Amino acid sequence: MNLELFIAKRLITGKEHKISISAPIIKIAIAAIAIGIVMMLIAIATGVGLKHKIREKVAAFNGHIQISNYDNNASEVSVVPVSLEQEFYPKFNIVDGVEHIQAVATKGGIIRTEDTFEGMLAKGVGTDYKWTVFEEYLVDGRLPDYTGKLNDEVLISRRMANRLQLGVGDSFFSFFLKEDDPSKVPNNRRFQIVGIYDSGFEEFDATYVFVDIRHIQRMNKWGANQIGNFEVFLSNFDEMETKTNEIYGKTISSLDTQNIKSKYFRIFEWIGLFDFNIALIIGIMIIVGGINMITALLVLILERTQMIGVLKALGSENWSIRKVFLYNAAYLISIGLFWGNLIGLVLLYIQNRYRIFKFPNPEEYYIEYIPVFMDVPTVLILNLGVMLLCLLMLLVPSYIITKISPVKAMKFE
Repeated sequence: MNLELFIAKRLITGKEHKISISAPIIKIAIAAIAIGIVMMLIAIATGVGLKHKIREKVAAFNGHIQISNYDNNASEVSVVPVSLEQEFYPKFNIVDGVEHIQAVATKGGIIRTEDTFEGMLAKGVGTDYKWTVFEEYLVDGRLPDYTGKLNDEVLISRRMANRLQLGVGDSFFSFFLKEDDPSKVPNNRRFQIVGIYDSGFEEFDATYVFVDIRHIQRMNKWGANQIGNFEVFLSNFDEMETKTNEIYGKTISSLDTQNIKSKYFRIFEWIGLFDFNIALIIGIMIIVGGINMITALLVLILERTQMIGVLKALGSENWSIRKVFLYNAAYLISIGLFWGNLIGLVLLYIQNRYRIFKFPNPEEYYIEYIPVFMDVPTVLILNLGVMLLCLLMLLVPSYIITKISPVKAMKFE
């Protein structure tokens, strides 16, 4: 039988434990642990959730990796065409971990209405385009269908539609400069809006209009097998750097590869700061909870000074007695963790389900509501880490037991 655990259980279940002087202090310590775990869960879930949402939005417009020709073109406009006849297209089997590949082309233009005009970047997409990533952002109408003959359907952002005072079903004229001779009369296209999206990413919403890629091929005088670049989607975002190098090594020498981390490095540097903020909050909460548990432990030791003296007189070792109080402390910590997890996970579920809490300035965070993301391994690791760190912090104050004299302790009132 584990004697230390037996004594600890008797101390926990005893009536005097509930009406002792230490009872309010113990409740405060438990509350501190509970509040701390709630704050840590919220910090992790919101930080990771925001990172995931921003990453998803950047990838929705660009894929994770772009494959294009080597050229001096620093703009988003496709200038030098890439042949569709590649070993990795339409099925990317030369590198593991690639989920999807699609062919796109972009061309700068101007939308002109009777009252105003707006610059745009027409993104030409085809039958292989991954529209599923845009279903969440669709706010009106439907997604374009380019599976049949060449058509004039386009998907436009809500921001651009509002500025142009256009809606689903409306048509507009657009003008595109000719690449071979900009001084010539621009290409003129009439498009019809079939859907309106809102990603919340102003940098993209203010620019992108999705059109049939065959329009861009015709305007650029490209063949049906020529496109601007390929966009590659990965099954695991964390492998992006490795897969970028792998893809670069497996493609022909005339093609270059670039991932969204390097293309939008400022955005990813910014969201990288979330990790520091999360670690800071976790550290502060653990320190606060640990200090409260240290206070509770010292009060428990003070209350049980006579018991400590009796155990020492009976021959118990210092470490054995310290374990009694550490078991007691672990029980109190586990109560705090239970209530903290219950409250925290319920709050996260409510936010994930109903999106109650929103950002006051959505344009600064590229999303209207506060996203949350939490998985079981993270919750388990967090709870285990809090328990172990708090117990390690309690090892030092429990050392005071070794300084208690049995004779003086039994006389202690």
